[in-house]
Amino acid sequence: MSQIRVLVGTKKGAFILTSDDQRQNWDINGPLFGGLEIYHLKGSPVNPDRIYASQAGDWFGQVMHRSDDGGKTWTTVGNEFAYEGEAGTHAWYDGTPHPWEFKRVWHLEPCLTDPDTVYAGVEDAAIFKSTDGGQSWKELPGLRNHGTGPQWQPGAGGMCLHTILLDPKDPDRIFVAISAAGAFRTDDGGKSWKPINQGLRSEYIPVPDAEVGHCVHRIALHPSKPDVLFMQKHWDVMRSDNAGDFWYEVSGNLPSDFGFVVDVHAHEPETVYVIPIKSDSEHYPPEGKLRVYRSRSGGNEWEALTNGLPQENCYHNILRDAMAVDSLDSCGIYFGTTGGQVYASADAGDNWMAIASDLPRVLSVEVQTIP
Repeated sequence: MSQIRVLVGTKKGAFILTSDDQRQNWDINGPLFGGLEIYHLKGSPVNPDRIYASQAGDWFGQVMHRSDDGGKTWTTVGNEFAYEGEAGTHAWYDGTPHPWEFKRVWHLEPCLTDPDTVYAGVEDAAIFKSTDGGQSWKELPGLRNHGTGPQWQPGAGGMCLHTILLDPKDPDRIFVAISAAGAFRTDDGGKSWKPINQGLRSEYIPVPDAEVGHCVHRIALHPSKPDVLFMQKHWDVMRSDNAGDFWYEVSGNLPSDFGFVVDVHAHEPETVYVIPIKSDSEHYPPEGKLRVYRSRSGGNEWEALTNGLPQENCYHNILRDAMAVDSLDSCGIYFGTTGGQVYASADAGDNWMAIASDLPRVLSVEVQTIP
């Protein structure tokens, strides 16, 4: 019998929710790091005991943690993420006399084959890699030093590298997304990068179809078809069939094409999930109805999934790292809200239940399937 472990990062600590493969009864462990902002929590896909956590706050700065027993105990790792000077200053010590400062680690992405290798996306936008379980880190500088870098601008949440996708068929290919610069791809393990934003159009920037400058909120792929990407942009849900070289809109009949999350069914590469938000100034579900939308055709035709979700007076937001899927059959879908609820569906979205109702503001949701 498999076990599901839902890893929840919140404004005031981390929580680990566990259930058997029926996913009906849940135990809640936490808060871990109580009172501290755990921005992202993610487990290794090859070692179920290995979990990485990013603690970020205005006072203690950026701190990295690692668990090797499924979250029971934790070790602080990565001394390069250090507090120095004024509260909230995070310095990356790369051997230079003047360490580069950044604000926080937004996203952690463990390697698909090696539990000791993990990537980190930070604000201001850059990507780092560790090959020793987070003890030491090295920047992949080709991205931050890309020729378009001077044109990058922060979005409302800062200039954050918030998404890292690893191609399971090509270990040298990595996709990232930056708010508000756009999406980028490397085909040589991070030595060089190219913007992959052709087809995107953003009416709120000086050149709507510019090479960079687009506020990409999230990208997702299915492991069996890594050349097919789905994107939730500031406005528009987009799709690429050629690894990001060109995008086209698949917003279709959504009530709003603004949102933050997008994810793909574990076993159906053309089944996609988004959660529309009313607008960029009103960060809550349209009409106060919390609806997950599913497309079984890779976009354009969307159906509202509402059973078990509040359909009146719901004004929570769902942040960009707060949706995940498990690998069971049928596929489980999970998401968390800024109101502290975590919802789960054990049948690919047809029915939902709140598996946690009163947590702090949810910043991230990730899932591990434990054999």
